[in-house]
Amino acid sequence: MTETPRKRVLSGMQPSGLLHLGNWLGALENWKVLQADYDCFFFVADWHALSTNYENTSRLREFSRELIIDWLAAGIDPARATVFVQSRVPDHAILHLLFSMIIPISWLERNPTYKEKQEEIKERDLATYGFLGYPVLQAADILIYKPDFVPVGKDQLPHLELTRELARRFNSLYRPVFPEPMEHLTKFPKVAGTDGRKMSKSYGNTINLSDPEPVVRQKLKTMVTDPARVRRTDPGNPDVCPVYDFHKIFSPLPVIEQIDRECRTAAIGCIDCKKLVADAIVGRMQPMWDARAELMNKPGQVEEIVAEGSQRAATVAHRTLTEVQEAMNI
Repeated sequence: MTETPRKRVLSGMQPSGLLHLGNWLGALENWKVLQADYDCFFFVADWHALSTNYENTSRLREFSRELIIDWLAAGIDPARATVFVQSRVPDHAILHLLFSMIIPISWLERNPTYKEKQEEIKERDLATYGFLGYPVLQAADILIYKPDFVPVGKDQLPHLELTRELARRFNSLYRPVFPEPMEHLTKFPKVAGTDGRKMSKSYGNTINLSDPEPVVRQKLKTMVTDPARVRRTDPGNPDVCPVYDFHKIFSPLPVIEQIDRECRTAAIGCIDCKKLVADAIVGRMQPMWDARAELMNKPGQVEEIVAEGSQRAATVAHRTLTEVQEAMNI
């Protein structure tokens, strides 16, 4: 009997800084599950990082390497998933160029995150073609592998819809080449940072996967809690406390129930509450730290994984690009 091909999944991350708990819970844990049942392609989107960080590329290679190490330490298995770097597969750029010839400018200008990002990152000049057109590159990154699913958070749904629209436009103008990938929503789309806002490198409120244990514990000590709980004897409201949100993710059910009960009656203080969640987080992170330390001592192994993954990705990408060029009579 012929084995049914596994459905394909594609996802990527920008190497714009060190990975944090939000990336782990919102993406890597999901990827780890997906690789068991799907043909997964996971890539470092180093060209995408230039769309907002083109003025300072001094740490781009370092962050790319750290990204791969974090993925592998978190359980991404190169024997079950194709792990590669975007810039090592030039066919992405060629398909981006071809797509840029057919996409209406109005599609890019209506992108809801275009102006939001410009407001959010005011200290950088984002009035560039690369920033306006990065959804086109993103579409090329996705469609060149013809995936069935793309793991995304809700904030990325407009970009994925633009990818589907671009696939439909190409198929209509020339001939059907691209399937329309569907979203695979992440389980934890939002993780609070130490200041209570969404954990984000741009906010400086992250707990990084590469942070050693003392740093993790110190960051958790500074984490905001229920703002109405001023004194130790004041009853708290765990429903508005970011630390309690971490308990719900990392702590066992008896501890979660204990915190919920004792916080409301002031039977436990914020310091002790934070220590309990720190113990739980450190327990979850320890295996990853151990794997990370081993990988840091084997740079040749990491490079070999990237080289082999990039070659596998290039084979698939070139096959699709050949179809595209034939359809366009190029």
